[in-house]
Amino acid sequence: MFRPAHEFPTKTTPKTDPRRTSHSQIPTTSTPFPRRLASSPPSRLASTSRPAMEEDFARAVEDGLKLSKRLVHPGGGPSPRPAAGMNRAAATDLSSLMPAAPMAYAVVVDPGAVDSPDVPSYQPHVYGRLDPPALIPLQMREVDLRVDCAAGCAVAEVTMRVRWWVHCITGSRDCHCRVVVPMGEQGSILGAEVTVGKRSYKTHVIDVEDQSTVKITKTESGGLSRRQFFSMTIPQVGGGENIFATIRWSQRLLYDNGQFSIDIPFQFPQYVNPLPKVFMKREKIELTVNTGVSKEVLLQGSSHPLKEKSRQGEKLHFLHEAVVENWSNQDFTFAYSVYSGDLSGGILVQPSTLRDYDDRDMFCIFLLPGNNKKRKVFRKAAVFIIDTSGSMQGKPLENVKNAMSTALSELVQGDYFNIITFNDELHSFSSCLEQVNDNMIEKAKEWMNANFIAEGGTDIMHPLSEAMALLSNSHDALPQIFLVTDGSVEDERNICHSVKAQLTDRGYKSPRISTFGLGNL
Repeated sequence: MFRPAHEFPTKTTPKTDPRRTSHSQIPTTSTPFPRRLASSPPSRLASTSRPAMEEDFARAVEDGLKLSKRLVHPGGGPSPRPAAGMNRAAATDLSSLMPAAPMAYAVVVDPGAVDSPDVPSYQPHVYGRLDPPALIPLQMREVDLRVDCAAGCAVAEVTMRVRWWVHCITGSRDCHCRVVVPMGEQGSILGAEVTVGKRSYKTHVIDVEDQSTVKITKTESGGLSRRQFFSMTIPQVGGGENIFATIRWSQRLLYDNGQFSIDIPFQFPQYVNPLPKVFMKREKIELTVNTGVSKEVLLQGSSHPLKEKSRQGEKLHFLHEAVVENWSNQDFTFAYSVYSGDLSGGILVQPSTLRDYDDRDMFCIFLLPGNNKKRKVFRKAAVFIIDTSGSMQGKPLENVKNAMSTALSELVQGDYFNIITFNDELHSFSSCLEQVNDNMIEKAKEWMNANFIAEGGTDIMHPLSEAMALLSNSHDALPQIFLVTDGSVEDERNICHSVKAQLTDRGYKSPRISTFGLGNL
């Protein structure tokens, strides 16, 4: 559940059906959709821009919905009609065709294969092939959503179990099927398992040695877009077969003004609903909230009716289960707050599981600010010590410069700061602590651009002593030292002893020292 904010390259490992032995690997990606859905090379992701790829995908779904009008379902009923405005000549809102919940699509190359697997429609035969293929949304027969929230870690792990029916391909034919999962805020795929008949497929994380083989699309700022898509393709699924899928992803648990909230993509379009008189639709949502603290929990709202099933210490369990006429047409949202008049916190420990890529146990310490609005915030006196030795050249130093710009912008009126760079020599932004104001922050950024030059060796003791001397008069502010380095030094034991002695001599006025080590993973 504790995952970095980026996607892992993944691959699927199918268990082979003795009748079908030619499908050794199915390409799986956690990037936006490739431009040509059926013809993209399996080991390389297309470099087309994101808006163009999304438009191509929506156009393929639009074509698929038009093809689905050929279908006749059990009882002689027609296929559920797509939304109004599907004429391409009209101003179609293509964004409405992008998935807003986990979806599966039949990838149709031969339009002649489109027919009901149970009741042939005897439509006129269609000749030719579709390039690019059309995507027909598959009807969904079951959905089970489970959400586990860990408040202290601001992370929610989402598990969705779905059953789709290949309702649009005649029983004597087959086609590839594509499963697409939109993930919520800062979503990161954890895994997917798909079963079709006697065949099963499962994703797992792989190490990418050749960076030119797999490319991961990122936003300009280096983070994720608000909604990221994960997709995988299942080969040769026969008409009328069922696709059983279990998909897991993590996404951010939002916190704002004392309130936690989660928003899970759970909007299913009308055309994935089977005929109500033929299939009973049962919708199930399970929610577990681990607050991490023994405080009163106040529920602020939910998009779906939830019934509290149990409270076990710091864990709350909720359940929604009902027979519905149509699948959910809104995201699953839930919000709550932890009432506390003062600071509170706790520690969460999670052991590794067999399905984790990293087998180390994990823990998280967190603090909640409480509702005391009158609490006085300490002023800060911060000295940033930056390693500019030769090994910091290039991207490491650029990343530090960007992080420093962000850190300086977080300082407020009344705070003090200084910047020290070191290699074999020492350079300071100022000879004393400077008071924070817009003009001084701008000067500091200009100084960084001119003085962040990687060269020389690594002398850590000298800048540490200089920083502690600067903080000897911290203007009654909380003294802090932030040391950023990528190197180790031979006399580190002596440095630690010397720094410890200086901190002991200063007593309660000694600064806090936070270290940030840079290196390659």
